[in-house]
Amino acid sequence: MSTDFNDDLVRRMAALLEETGLGELEYETKDLKIRVARPPVHVSAMAPAIAAPAAASAPAVAAKEPAESGDPVPSPMVGTAYLAAEPGSAPFVQPGSKVTKGSTLLIVEAMKVMNPITAPRAGIVKSVLVDNGQPVEYGQTLVVLE
Repeated sequence: MSTDFNDDLVRRMAALLEETGLGELEYETKDLKIRVARPPVHVSAMAPAIAAPAAASAPAVAAKEPAESGDPVPSPMVGTAYLAAEPGSAPFVQPGSKVTKGSTLLIVEAMKVMNPITAPRAGIVKSVLVDNGQPVEYGQTLVVLE
């Protein structure tokens, strides 16, 4: 591992953490690995009024996870999902869209890099489970194909 410490990168990652509300970010190259995480929140057992908000802190992502069958397309990284190439453009796909293997489904921005998320196979988009501009986690289902 390189001994050079990139404090500018750490500061940018911390700012991205604040901006997106994510719990942690990790960046790795051949010579460097940086992980920035929020400190855990400790709740006192003496405060019963705090128990209700703890349930509300669960990720809202779970509510949009697919209950139906199909092939999920997970996010390969933490970032921000964009459904169109640029603001005001038509989305890449929507429910009912026919896609071919390699078709762009959406974009996940991570560290100012736009990463196209492509269809792993041909099929029909059954559902899009994220909103434009929504923060996404690694492994979160983005789209379901039939």
